[in-house]
Amino acid sequence: MARIFVVEDNEALREAVCSYLRLNDHEIVEFPRAGGVLEAVETKPPDLIVLDVMLPDGDGFLLARKIRKTQGLPIIFLTAKASESDRITGFELGADDYVVKPFSPRELSLRVEAVLRRSGSGGAKPDAAMSWVLGKQVLELDEAAHRASVAGNEINLTVAEWKILSYLATHSGVVVGRERLLGESLDYLVAEGSERTVDTHIKNLRAKLGSAGWIETVRGFGYRFSGTPQ
Repeated sequence: MARIFVVEDNEALREAVCSYLRLNDHEIVEFPRAGGVLEAVETKPPDLIVLDVMLPDGDGFLLARKIRKTQGLPIIFLTAKASESDRITGFELGADDYVVKPFSPRELSLRVEAVLRRSGSGGAKPDAAMSWVLGKQVLELDEAAHRASVAGNEINLTVAEWKILSYLATHSGVVVGRERLLGESLDYLVAEGSERTVDTHIKNLRAKLGSAGWIETVRGFGYRFSGTPQ
């Protein structure tokens, strides 16, 4: 059972979504607007947030940006905006999925379960604690504590970023294509997610790692992790 925040101003849609999620025995906390969400996250972080982008009292993207300053918890955006630029904006903010309206509550429920699986188990994972070196820097991933650090400085990763980084790191030196990353580390069907989703997560990872050198782009093929296991 997971604790899930559902932030959606459309009452009928919110009730339908919450009903489906409760069928899977999840604890649901409903919010009809942005107000109060940030405070609730800081008081007791949920396992996942389902967040509408267009709210009567605020912008979901802005709210997500504030949450991301301190929390790496999974976020699924709900939006009527279907353009690629809006999808990319969502993933740049660390979204774990992006669902365009109209959608069926059952579809959203399945996507929630997929994200929860990614955040809890599945995909390639390092051992309890592993480290890699690149030049004079050391990257450490502690699966048990779910902590990542570079040169001794802890970095805050979203669930999707953690999955991609741990997958690439445990396949150090191997070129991994975008389709493979979507399917094996993020559990996406290729038809569900644009390969540009991976590019956006990689961009965010490089910024947090402090160097593009950790993850090398192999044009026409994908990405390769350059760190050497210790």
